[in-house]
Amino acid sequence: MSDAQSLYAPNWLTRPDHPAELNRTIWTDSFQRNHGGELTIDGIAASELVEEFDTPQYVFSEDTFRARARGYRRAFEDAFARYGAQASVYYAGKSFLCTAVARWAHEEGLCLDTASGGELAIALRAQVPGQNIALHGNNKSYDEIKRAIKHGVGRVVVDSIDELKLITDVYAELCAESVAEGLEPYPAVPVLIRITPGVHASTHESIATAHEDQKFGMSLQPGTARLAGLEADELEYWSTTEDESYAMLAAGILAVTDSLEFRGIHCHIGSQIFEAQGFEQAADTALTFMHAVNQKYGLSLLELDLGGGYGIGYTEADTPRSIEQITVSIADAVAATCERLGMTIPHMSFEPGRSISGPSGVTLYTVGTIKNVSIEDEHGQIRVRRYVSVDGGMSDNARPVLYDADYTVTLANRAPVGEQVLSRVVGKHCESGDIVVRYCYLPADLQAGDILAVPATGAYCYVLGSNYNYLSRPPVIATSAGEAAHPIIRRQSEDEMLALDTGF
Repeated sequence: MSDAQSLYAPNWLTRPDHPAELNRTIWTDSFQRNHGGELTIDGIAASELVEEFDTPQYVFSEDTFRARARGYRRAFEDAFARYGAQASVYYAGKSFLCTAVARWAHEEGLCLDTASGGELAIALRAQVPGQNIALHGNNKSYDEIKRAIKHGVGRVVVDSIDELKLITDVYAELCAESVAEGLEPYPAVPVLIRITPGVHASTHESIATAHEDQKFGMSLQPGTARLAGLEADELEYWSTTEDESYAMLAAGILAVTDSLEFRGIHCHIGSQIFEAQGFEQAADTALTFMHAVNQKYGLSLLELDLGGGYGIGYTEADTPRSIEQITVSIADAVAATCERLGMTIPHMSFEPGRSISGPSGVTLYTVGTIKNVSIEDEHGQIRVRRYVSVDGGMSDNARPVLYDADYTVTLANRAPVGEQVLSRVVGKHCESGDIVVRYCYLPADLQAGDILAVPATGAYCYVLGSNYNYLSRPPVIATSAGEAAHPIIRRQSEDEMLALDTGF
């Protein structure tokens, strides 16, 4: 790549010798090109999808989702079975959730991780059994906790001592109501406490969640128990002192609270992470703390959840590990730590979200205006960058503006042959930062009306979407080989979008 090119493109971007080829680090086998060079998703041509459902639209491959969900479940089960241990997989619904996806995850043997009352409502509407659902969140409301208890949610991941108190209060109220009606009281609420393992994951700061200075988890640092604001006699009642960690104080409270079933520990280091070391370090830290809790309070905690965060391919620069590499390396690290500590491997749980849903999705756009912009480089030479505008943008994919996320793109309605031109795909919003694909090569003969496909948009695109500039929300269209494409979330109409405006 020349010096001039490097001004306008990152070093990882290469001019494609075979632009019709689909990089299998990014595109799963659900995405192919037919004999005419057109992109197909589970055998359905992009032009057919656009003719029926218009653009922009998210296309979500049920086949890819199910294969990756099944792959994670089997791989984790097999990796830990080598050590005589068991593992469960919770699909992290925050990456993308609707009733169809919740059912697919459940049918593939996965549990479901929810992070709000709304996500919990979707899981319940999809008839996922309560015991197969987890409830996360750093600020759960009274109503969210009440719903979780009433529906027998299998575990609540507790993020603070204040939350422990709130759950205890809600539980007491519900049991009093139940007894007053002549019914049995509710069983103790199963909880995990979320710790902050202090692992600095190699990812964007906004999606790194294991360092001290952020909102999630309970600190393991000695002396942080004093941050709970309890008096000395209260600390003594919970068998701890100010010299202990905040997380150990929470464990002490749980050890003697009958209304809460202390099942184990949870930690999560972040998202879109490629290296194995962070996960292995987190496992060592969490297990060491778990062992200390067992020893101090005479417990035998049953479960450790190590979260998710496994990276996927968005561009040719990304190097995601295979499902097998991820699961085997984590199982080996857990087994080695447990052997060092002299403890039995607990029931292990994991929460892949993006790495299941992300590769399942692609967004289809229609090209509108195309503009060449002149830029003067450091040598005083005039260079050209081509801007390709599409009919969506930051309202359907906020990740580029939120996280400086990079994507790739391909021409979908025909083969991208001939000369390839360095381009930037942008949206139609009234923002200069409304960039869909920052750096890419697209055919020189690209024209208005062509269809572009942006892969790996199955995670954190629809769920982060908005009505910015009053664009209505696109549909999510499900595909499966041999089946007709159909909406699992329909397109929002303009009337629906404006219905919240009381003056409309």
